[in-house]
Amino acid sequence: MTPQLQQAIKLLALSNLEIESFIGDALESNPLLEAGEVSREQGEPDGDVPVSPEEASSDSFGNDDSLDINTNALDRDRDTGDGEWGAGGAASHANDLTPIEERRSSETTLADHLHLQVGTLAYSQREEFIARNLVDRLDEAGYLHGDLREIAVDLGVELYEIEDALELVQTLEPTGVGARSLQECLALQAREADRFDPCMQRMIENLDLLAQGEIARLKRMCDVDDEDFADMLTELRSYDPKPGLAFGGGEAAAVVPDILVRRDEDGHWKIRLNEATLPRLVVNRSYFLELRNGATDKASKSWLKEKLGDANWLIKALDQRQKTILAVSSEIVKKQAGFFRKGVSELRPLTLREIAEEIEMHESTVSRVTSNKYLHCDRGTFELKYFFTSGVGSADGEGASSEAVKARIKALTDAEDPKKILSDDKLVELLKAEGFDIARRTVAKYREAMGIGSSVQRRRAKKLQAIG
Repeated sequence: MTPQLQQAIKLLALSNLEIESFIGDALESNPLLEAGEVSREQGEPDGDVPVSPEEASSDSFGNDDSLDINTNALDRDRDTGDGEWGAGGAASHANDLTPIEERRSSETTLADHLHLQVGTLAYSQREEFIARNLVDRLDEAGYLHGDLREIAVDLGVELYEIEDALELVQTLEPTGVGARSLQECLALQAREADRFDPCMQRMIENLDLLAQGEIARLKRMCDVDDEDFADMLTELRSYDPKPGLAFGGGEAAAVVPDILVRRDEDGHWKIRLNEATLPRLVVNRSYFLELRNGATDKASKSWLKEKLGDANWLIKALDQRQKTILAVSSEIVKKQAGFFRKGVSELRPLTLREIAEEIEMHESTVSRVTSNKYLHCDRGTFELKYFFTSGVGSADGEGASSEAVKARIKALTDAEDPKKILSDDKLVELLKAEGFDIARRTVAKYREAMGIGSSVQRRRAKKLQAIG
């Protein structure tokens, strides 16, 4: 494997922001390279003239920066909805993307810290998917703003799934993140310290009285003496009302997407690379001619030839990288059209091998392309890896996402009659009636992974709940 081939492979795994840094280094080291401009409307190259006829096809990078694919037929087969883009509106749009100057700093941000924990604590890819979205919605102090029902609509999931994911986020360190109010933030920290008894709860719920100096009234409400009240107050003051501020750069934690996806009025998916993070490279023809005319000795000519070769190779490599990313991204959009239409519940099983076979590339190439790359659509910004999920068989022959099956198992057990608890065999029967071809042992595995007890355990728990 030649050094240039190794470098080309390395370029595939880099994000657009990393590519920007790489290009910056190349511009400094090669005087024949310069940054050109791409038309924002057409994505066409500017009027730079190539150095020679044989270089005409490689003088620029950015000529073909978008794809237009029609998935109407695919959508009609998979979608029973009204065909509108999104479900309940979008949280953000491509025109509102975070500017390049606001990209992540090198220091660990609150979002970085929390994402690292989510990856190890989430019990399923579906919960991880939702929890990461909630993490990205936190402000720099660690608070979550916005109505949970609206977030559920944005993501196309059930409200209980948002609540479960939020519960996971609220277990992360630093304690108190994911709270929706100061009271909830302090309550989370009190629970962590094992001090959230009824007295502390009443104190936290009535912080306004503490702020107003109505100590005697608050003490009566808490039903404690002076010593206990002072101890509670000391404990309360030890908590951090803004836990997220312990991490720097919270305002710069937003991920800058590499790929932008939207749907036009004709039902076509528009897929393009984020030009804001992708400068165009060209060979500086006039400077090359000037240097060539001044190169009289063999060493100078050899150096100039080497720099020209390096410049042309880099432009070609970047152009190929761009085409490869677009090919992979467009195939992901085709395969996961249901997600873009209706949300996480429509994620279908998808493997790297399947994408590789469709676009006739090696599986390792697809793996590199999907590393450190983020796709932005009306539902938010997601890592390309999120669109790959395991699955089980289904009646339509295409298979169903394991996350969708787990969601149905949870929904069925949540809604079961306390007097008629569903056995695993019954769950298999109900799921097969809905088109899921799944074995009993798989149902048991999924149920246990979600922390759902056996039929005997659930019957006992619901009896106790009814007595309580």
